[in-house]
Amino acid sequence: MTDDAALPAASVSAALPLPIWLSVMAGLTVFAAAAGMGLGFLLAGTANQENPSSAAPATKVTKYSGEINVRELPPVIANLAEPSDAWIRVQASIVFDSKAIPKPDVIAAEIGEDILGFLRTLSIAQIGGASGLQHLREDLNERAVIRSGGLVRELIIQTLVVQ
Repeated sequence: MTDDAALPAASVSAALPLPIWLSVMAGLTVFAAAAGMGLGFLLAGTANQENPSSAAPATKVTKYSGEINVRELPPVIANLAEPSDAWIRVQASIVFDSKAIPKPDVIAAEIGEDILGFLRTLSIAQIGGASGLQHLREDLNERAVIRSGGLVRELIIQTLVVQ
Protein backbone atom coordinates (compact mmCIF):
# COMPACT_ATOMS: atom_id res chain seq x y z
CA MET A 1 0.00 0.00 0.00
CA THR A 2 3.05 2.28 -0.03
CA ASP A 3 3.78 4.49 -3.00
CA ASP A 4 7.37 4.76 -4.31
CA ALA A 5 7.12 8.60 -4.54
CA ALA A 6 6.31 8.81 -0.84
CA LEU A 7 9.40 6.88 0.26
CA PRO A 8 12.20 8.89 1.85
CA ALA A 9 15.48 9.29 -0.08
CA ALA A 10 17.37 6.96 2.25
CA SER A 11 15.09 4.03 1.53
CA VAL A 12 15.26 4.62 -2.24
CA SER A 13 19.07 4.51 -2.25
CA ALA A 14 18.99 1.42 -0.07
CA ALA A 15 16.81 -0.24 -2.68
CA LEU A 16 19.61 -0.04 -5.32
CA PRO A 17 21.62 -3.20 -5.72
CA LEU A 18 25.08 -3.08 -4.19
CA PRO A 19 27.08 -3.51 -7.45
CA ILE A 20 25.31 -0.54 -9.10
CA TRP A 21 25.83 1.65 -6.02
CA LEU A 22 29.55 0.76 -5.86
CA SER A 23 30.05 1.47 -9.57
CA VAL A 24 28.39 4.90 -9.23
CA MET A 25 30.62 5.74 -6.26
CA ALA A 26 33.74 4.56 -8.12
CA GLY A 27 32.78 6.68 -11.15
CA LEU A 28 32.26 9.78 -8.97
CA THR A 29 35.61 9.19 -7.26
CA VAL A 30 37.46 8.92 -10.57
CA PHE A 31 35.73 12.07 -11.84
CA ALA A 32 36.68 14.02 -8.67
CA ALA A 33 40.31 12.87 -8.88
CA ALA A 34 40.56 13.86 -12.55
CA ALA A 35 39.02 17.27 -11.88
CA GLY A 36 41.44 17.88 -8.97
CA MET A 37 44.45 16.91 -11.06
CA GLY A 38 43.35 19.11 -13.95
CA LEU A 39 42.91 22.10 -11.64
CA GLY A 40 46.29 21.40 -10.03
CA PHE A 41 48.06 21.40 -13.40
CA LEU A 42 46.26 24.59 -14.40
CA LEU A 43 47.26 26.42 -11.19
CA ALA A 44 50.82 25.12 -11.31
CA GLY A 45 51.20 26.52 -14.82
CA THR A 46 50.02 29.99 -13.80
CA ALA A 47 52.16 30.02 -10.64
CA ASN A 48 55.35 29.47 -12.64
CA GLN A 49 54.69 32.40 -14.97
CA GLU A 50 56.41 35.64 -14.04
CA ASN A 51 54.04 38.30 -12.70
CA PRO A 52 54.73 41.53 -14.65
CA SER A 53 53.44 43.74 -11.86
CA SER A 54 55.93 42.29 -9.36
CA ALA A 55 58.89 42.91 -11.68
CA ALA A 56 58.60 46.69 -11.28
CA PRO A 57 60.16 48.10 -8.10
CA ALA A 58 57.60 48.97 -5.48
CA THR A 59 57.21 52.67 -4.83
CA LYS A 60 55.69 53.86 -1.62
CA VAL A 61 52.76 56.17 -2.13
CA THR A 62 52.25 58.66 0.68
CA LYS A 63 49.57 61.22 1.21
CA TYR A 64 52.21 63.89 1.74
CA SER A 65 54.25 65.70 -0.86
CA GLY A 66 56.97 68.32 -0.70
CA GLU A 67 59.48 68.69 2.10
CA ILE A 68 57.68 67.08 5.01
CA ASN A 69 58.99 67.41 8.53
CA VAL A 70 57.87 65.86 11.82
CA ARG A 71 58.31 67.71 15.10
CA GLU A 72 57.64 66.21 18.51
CA LEU A 73 55.57 68.32 20.85
CA PRO A 74 56.56 68.54 24.49
CA PRO A 75 54.58 66.09 26.65
CA VAL A 76 51.33 67.61 27.90
CA ILE A 77 50.17 66.65 31.39
CA ALA A 78 46.82 67.91 32.65
CA ASN A 79 44.12 67.03 35.12
CA LEU A 80 40.75 66.10 33.66
CA ALA A 81 37.55 67.98 34.43
CA GLU A 82 35.76 64.86 35.64
CA PRO A 83 36.91 63.17 37.91
CA SER A 84 39.11 65.90 39.28
CA ASP A 85 41.76 63.50 40.58
CA ALA A 86 42.34 61.91 37.13
CA TRP A 87 45.38 62.92 35.11
CA ILE A 88 46.15 62.59 31.44
CA ARG A 89 49.49 62.64 29.65
CA VAL A 90 49.64 63.08 25.88
CA GLN A 91 52.76 62.94 23.77
CA ALA A 92 52.21 63.91 20.13
CA SER A 93 53.97 65.03 16.97
CA ILE A 94 52.97 67.40 14.20
CA VAL A 95 53.52 66.85 10.49
CA PHE A 96 54.16 70.01 8.46
CA ASP A 97 55.80 71.36 5.32
CA SER A 98 59.20 72.70 6.34
CA LYS A 99 59.08 75.45 3.71
CA ALA A 100 55.71 76.77 4.90
CA ILE A 101 56.54 77.14 8.62
CA PRO A 102 59.55 79.36 9.30
CA LYS A 103 59.57 78.79 13.10
CA PRO A 104 58.22 75.32 13.90
CA ASP A 105 59.21 75.57 17.59
CA VAL A 106 56.81 78.46 18.10
CA ILE A 107 53.95 76.64 16.37
CA ALA A 108 54.71 73.48 18.39
CA ALA A 109 54.58 75.42 21.66
CA GLU A 110 51.28 77.09 20.71
CA ILE A 111 49.73 73.75 19.75
CA GLY A 112 50.95 72.23 23.03
CA GLU A 113 49.28 75.07 24.91
CA ASP A 114 46.02 74.49 23.02
CA ILE A 115 46.15 70.78 23.79
CA LEU A 116 46.62 71.55 27.50
CA GLY A 117 43.58 73.84 27.55
CA PHE A 118 41.47 71.33 25.67
CA LEU A 119 42.43 68.36 27.85
CA ARG A 120 41.35 70.21 31.00
CA THR A 121 37.79 70.34 29.66
CA LEU A 122 37.46 66.59 29.07
CA SER A 123 35.94 63.94 31.27
CA ILE A 124 37.22 60.38 31.45
CA ALA A 125 33.99 59.14 29.84
CA GLN A 126 34.64 61.25 26.73
CA ILE A 127 37.96 59.56 25.99
CA GLY A 128 36.97 56.03 26.94
CA GLY A 129 37.02 53.30 24.33
CA ALA A 130 38.07 53.24 20.71
CA SER A 131 35.51 55.80 19.58
CA GLY A 132 36.53 58.17 22.38
CA LEU A 133 40.17 57.92 21.30
CA GLN A 134 39.18 58.55 17.68
CA HIS A 135 37.14 61.63 18.66
CA LEU A 136 40.04 62.93 20.76
CA ARG A 137 42.43 62.43 17.86
CA GLU A 138 40.11 64.28 15.47
CA ASP A 139 39.58 67.14 17.93
CA LEU A 140 43.31 67.56 18.59
CA ASN A 141 44.07 67.35 14.88
CA GLU A 142 41.48 70.04 14.13
CA ARG A 143 42.86 72.29 16.88
CA ALA A 144 46.41 71.92 15.52
CA VAL A 145 45.32 72.83 12.00
CA ILE A 146 43.35 75.85 13.19
CA ARG A 147 46.12 77.08 15.51
CA SER A 148 48.71 76.89 12.72
CA GLY A 149 46.49 78.52 10.14
CA GLY A 150 46.32 75.33 8.07
CA LEU A 151 50.10 74.88 7.92
CA VAL A 152 50.14 71.72 10.07
CA ARG A 153 48.94 68.76 8.07
CA GLU A 154 48.36 66.30 10.88
CA LEU A 155 48.78 65.76 14.59
CA ILE A 156 49.88 62.24 15.50
CA ILE A 157 49.23 60.96 19.02
CA GLN A 158 52.22 58.88 20.09
CA THR A 159 51.27 58.07 23.69
CA LEU A 160 48.20 58.65 25.78
CA VAL A 161 48.10 57.74 29.47
CA VAL A 162 45.14 58.33 31.77
CA GLN A 163 45.70 57.82 35.48
